[in-house]
Amino acid sequence: MCITYSANFFLPDLTALLLWYKANKRDLPWRRDRNPYHVWISEIMLQQTRVEAVKGYYERFLRTLPDIPSLAQAPEDVYLKLWEGLGYYSRVRNLHRAAQIVTDEYDGQVPQTSLQLQKLPGVGAYTSAAIASIAFGEPAIAVDGNLLRIFARLTAYDRNIKEEKAKKAAEQFFLRILLEPGTVSAKDKAQSDLKQPDQSRPVQNRLQPAEDRSETAGSVPGDFNQALMDLGATVCLPNGEPLCEQCPWKEACAAYRIQEQTRYPVMPQKKTRKTEDKTVFLIHYTQKIAIRKRPDRGLLAGLYEFPMAEGHLEQDEAVEFVRCLGFSPLRIRALPPAKHIFTHKEWHMTGYDVLVDETLPAPDQALIIADMDALDRIYSIPSAFSAFRTRVMDG
Repeated sequence: MCITYSANFFLPDLTALLLWYKANKRDLPWRRDRNPYHVWISEIMLQQTRVEAVKGYYERFLRTLPDIPSLAQAPEDVYLKLWEGLGYYSRVRNLHRAAQIVTDEYDGQVPQTSLQLQKLPGVGAYTSAAIASIAFGEPAIAVDGNLLRIFARLTAYDRNIKEEKAKKAAEQFFLRILLEPGTVSAKDKAQSDLKQPDQSRPVQNRLQPAEDRSETAGSVPGDFNQALMDLGATVCLPNGEPLCEQCPWKEACAAYRIQEQTRYPVMPQKKTRKTEDKTVFLIHYTQKIAIRKRPDRGLLAGLYEFPMAEGHLEQDEAVEFVRCLGFSPLRIRALPPAKHIFTHKEWHMTGYDVLVDETLPAPDQALIIADMDALDRIYSIPSAFSAFRTRVMDG
């Protein structure tokens, strides 16, 4: 692979980053041990989710499902409820399937190499590298958005950072730093063929010695990946000026040397999201409310929702919709609009709060008449409906 770098490109020093990480690393609950199950759960939760949002979910999840056997045996409603609000529910479904596979095929032990890990549902290149490096000390690079941004600025990489070739280039770049430590000038190499480091050669001081493989002891590959994650999250920031004066690698950074930090990374133009209009119904009497389970396939598959209609219904249309569900409306009032953004679409929602006749027999629909407190205890209502759920809980 031939990659064009800035003439100001240097290979940064591994030790400088690890010393910075030791002094500045974030105190995160999943970093307090190297239990492979804990690392795995945290890495899946952290996909497309902010670190601060994950902390509470991580601790609650482990209190209920503390190990692989408990996750493998957990009913769907239990693990979906624990995931409620994190979004991307396919992630926890894949976790459950993977736990069953680990139980049946790996004697309950998390596979120790990135190649083995990628055979599990929901474990891709990034997640497998993160687990293998942090839990087992494998010299694998967990390339995420933070690492891509750091790579682009260090090398003044002027191509689309979202392309697969950019990810491969970043992986090779960081792997070379990990396996070939020391600052190497590349001023005379405007075009550099950055080859895969020779992993057959001895890697001195790269992995934790066998006698010091405790759950709390770190490993150089694991610390390296986590240091890069922290560097991207706290110093080499997205969407604005990075905090270059705090960066242990600023002298090796091509973008810093030419003062063009915000020019990188080069991002593709964002696609316009499709918008869909919905009307949500809070249909209730006393301390009960109507919900229904979504289809097993498609968006928010298998989760629970408040009854919902396509389009923005006027009040007379809303009354007719409620009657068609088998209810007799006693009172109806409009609710404030809400919006939810998915990866590729947006829901623009209006809603109605509807009080119905409690003497009516259960409607002949795929509806559940749930106790209000069961929304907290049992049923997984996705965050797309959070504005309406808040109305329910506030009465």
